[in-house]
Amino acid sequence: MLREVWLNIGIEKIDTYEGVAVKVLLDSGATEMFTDKRTAAKHGFMLQKLERPIMVRNVDGTNNSGGAIIHQIEANVYYKGHVERMRMDVCDLGKTEVILGMPWLQAHNPEINWETREVKMTRCPPLCGRTRPRGVEKGKRVATLEEEKIVRWAIDDKEDWGREEKIEKDHRKIEELVPKKFLKWRKVFGKVESERIPTRKVWDHAINLKETFKPWKGRIYPLSKNERERRSRTLWKIN
Repeated sequence: MLREVWLNIGIEKIDTYEGVAVKVLLDSGATEMFTDKRTAAKHGFMLQKLERPIMVRNVDGTNNSGGAIIHQIEANVYYKGHVERMRMDVCDLGKTEVILGMPWLQAHNPEINWETREVKMTRCPPLCGRTRPRGVEKGKRVATLEEEKIVRWAIDDKEDWGREEKIEKDHRKIEELVPKKFLKWRKVFGKVESERIPTRKVWDHAINLKETFKPWKGRIYPLSKNERERRSRTLWKIN
């Protein structure tokens, strides 16, 4: 079973040096570092507009309810003596304040105890400091036309982040129509939840297609009565 790892960190504004404490999710399924748009607005972080918007999709291919990413923030991040300057894309994360994705995990390679969920920053690159970062190059990140961030949630129910209100409304309708003894299977009857594929699991494997592959649409050939009977007899023998 996959387990979540959360950290309590401090993030500091680079213009006023005011700091706030936030709860951060480490997610190897996320492709970047993200902060929730409500968190950025609540604490008054200065938004930096991107040259081009970046689309955000959930793992099932649906667009994130918050729309495209058009802003990022820059902040100093503090965790148990570890300090770094970081840019985070601003989008809709639901109830989560900050997500540190795979690029951050690869760069720092933290020691994670999956039993106690303790995280130690013992293998950081030389650019990480123990004091306030200085001399960090300023400037906006420019997204290419082809760039598209796909937030891949690695833990159950992440694909529903940002859609809690719709799901709650859907569940209220279900409670009116479905007998109480079946309500523990709300997801089976839910319209919003039925519109996505099952949650990605650690045992899922990618199907890598050849570069020369071209999708094609095949015809459906109807079977005659005799052919259907032979098919049924064959399937019966197999079972």
